[in-house]
Amino acid sequence: MVNGYTGNILRVDLTNGKILIENPEEIFYRRYIGGEGFVAYYLLKELKARIDPLGPENKLIFAAGSLTGFAIPGTGRNSVGAKSPLTGGFGEAEVGGYWGAELKHAGFDAIIIEGKAKNPVYLWINDGKVEIKDASHLWGKITGETEAVIKKELGDKLIRVAQIGPGGEHLVRYACIINDLRNAAGRTGMGAVMGSKNLKAIAVRGHKKFAVKNKEKLRAKIKEFNEVAYKSFSGYFKYGTGYGIMEQFASSGNLPTRNFRDGDFKGAKVLDPGIMKEEIGLKMEACYACSIRCKKIVEIGEPWNVDPIYGGPEYESIGAFGSNCGVDDLRAVCKANELCNKYSIDVISTGVSIGFAMECYENEILTDEDTDGIALNFGNAEAVVKMVEMIAKREGLGDILAEGVKRAAEKIKNGADKYAMHVKGQEIPMHEPRLKQGLGVGYTISPTGAEHMANLHDTSIASERAMASHSAIGILEPLKIDDLGIKKVRALVYYTNWQNSLNALLMCYFVPWDYVDIPEIVRAVTGWHTSTWELMKVGERITTMARAFNMREALTKKDDWLPERFFKPHTSGALVETAIKPDELKNAIINYYKMMGWDDDGIPTKSKLEELDIDWVSQYL
Repeated sequence: MVNGYTGNILRVDLTNGKILIENPEEIFYRRYIGGEGFVAYYLLKELKARIDPLGPENKLIFAAGSLTGFAIPGTGRNSVGAKSPLTGGFGEAEVGGYWGAELKHAGFDAIIIEGKAKNPVYLWINDGKVEIKDASHLWGKITGETEAVIKKELGDKLIRVAQIGPGGEHLVRYACIINDLRNAAGRTGMGAVMGSKNLKAIAVRGHKKFAVKNKEKLRAKIKEFNEVAYKSFSGYFKYGTGYGIMEQFASSGNLPTRNFRDGDFKGAKVLDPGIMKEEIGLKMEACYACSIRCKKIVEIGEPWNVDPIYGGPEYESIGAFGSNCGVDDLRAVCKANELCNKYSIDVISTGVSIGFAMECYENEILTDEDTDGIALNFGNAEAVVKMVEMIAKREGLGDILAEGVKRAAEKIKNGADKYAMHVKGQEIPMHEPRLKQGLGVGYTISPTGAEHMANLHDTSIASERAMASHSAIGILEPLKIDDLGIKKVRALVYYTNWQNSLNALLMCYFVPWDYVDIPEIVRAVTGWHTSTWELMKVGERITTMARAFNMREALTKKDDWLPERFFKPHTSGALVETAIKPDELKNAIINYYKMMGWDDDGIPTKSKLEELDIDWVSQYL
């Protein structure tokens, strides 16, 4: 068994109830690490081309990493992947909480779910023992009810549950998987895949320990980190994401407003988590073994009744249901976030879908008859909350919006497509590519569609102070945020490859370990004589395998593009004279291909696959 791992991969075929345990060799673990690395490997290696993502041939993969399950701040995460029902391409998302660590303690590094159960079921994994249990009595329940029933049924309050709510059951194409009621594997529709398999939940409980190569070194690194963490991240301790930036984002043009159309939002201050703490009350909690307590918990009585067991809104929720929908009612935003966690649907795609519908309504493409009488004007907080429920239940207009904005626009027609803010079918997150233009390139080339987490945020390398730490990966000088030249593309390549290595390790982006710390931690845990360079190559390997998967699924370089809206300035605010230039974007994408070792069509070359030690991938191109 490799240090840091259990050595066990669980395979469950829901069609015939067959359960197998596989034991990969050490080289497999070192080459792919875990998380997104495992997902990319198994999807490309085992899925047939062009399968229906909501059919039984799709595989749903839950994966931990080498650091998961240890008391290391930032490692309480796991990855979930499958062919995406939203984009038709590579689907993957990460999620925090406690479930991933519990899976490792229960004896498994990953789970591969195959087939489809005849009736609703859930998995019960307890210290290496695996059962497929009936879930007919759980189908239709919201997440809070499901977790309570499972814990009572199995007789252990410390069980951790990953599950879907009605959104996943109704195959909302951006349904997510919820861990611990408030942590979401949010993007690319993994909850819909879970629902398509009649799999309601995976309950895990474990007490197993696994070997560490150098305990003393690991303890020293953690102690060193915890001594400075509070000082470095005091804002996260008190308020979580979004604190102190809402007005700043609005004034700079970085706050998506009214479906990415406008640039001014006077209600930005009202949405700040600082106001949330003052007016509503805000408590904070942590993911597994993390000293950065950045997870919000809110409780509201009137008028919205928000249950604290579902946590509270992070920045993406605040932006998606707030400024993006023109809403400055903080309580309504909290309610919309709670509903997403109850029903298991992605906050970003849900908010952007509602913003899309609002703009269609204001341009009379959608009428009161289409909306069942709901006045879908920007700023209507009650309409936003109502539409979240309608999407999750696929009621009325919600049934169309549950398909995602790309498919919804194709069905609505009459010019609706120009208001559909997506890349490859995935809705755009709450960061403005007109301002952060390298981020815009990152949106286009991301294998999962518009994605902000593994992406370069130009502001992080725009000043000497902001980008100082990035010199460890070869980004040596500040670059303007609207620059799309060669140096910006190089920074994008280096940074995203590093971030994708974190998706394999399952290391949280918000915990301030640096480029030197993380290889030291991996060495202490595994005993591998690894380096920042080797981990970056793991990230590049993942990106390349995901690209190959998309090429096989008929996504082409034509899908690497932004909505036309971003080639025009905002209607108001700081960016009224700023837009992305199509020719510059095209050149940046081509330069990205070349730097990644891909050909002019964005297809990885045979020599690049050989250099990355994944020459087996060439047979799928």
